[in-house]
Amino acid sequence: MELGKGFAFIGRQYRIPLGGRNFSVDVVFYHRILKCFVLIDLKRGEADHQDIGQMNLYLNYFRKEENTEGDNEPIGIVLCAYKDQILVEYAIENINNKLFVSKYQLYLPDKKELENELNKLMNNDLE
Repeated sequence: MELGKGFAFIGRQYRIPLGGRNFSVDVVFYHRILKCFVLIDLKRGEADHQDIGQMNLYLNYFRKEENTEGDNEPIGIVLCAYKDQILVEYAIENINNKLFVSKYQLYLPDKKELENELNKLMNNDLE
């Protein structure tokens, strides 16, 4: 429910056999409205270029092996405790897959902090 409407749970630690090795995606959903797989990899610490490359591998596998006729390109999300924005920017540049790296929080910010962030975003849009 927290992800929103349309998500169908496919599996946890979803196994991907490639070249005699096994990989696993932390969580896999299928989005019924978008008609695509959504792969989520969870990182306790900082996301790095290897995590992004690994998600790209997963997305390529799903596009070739799991998608069926009518499915859209899969979406990959790497959720991490923190990220180096510049490293992430360089790591995902020129990747054709829909891959996102985002920081998660264990708690909601207080009302004042949330207001400040919204004001910053709105001021950037006006410039």
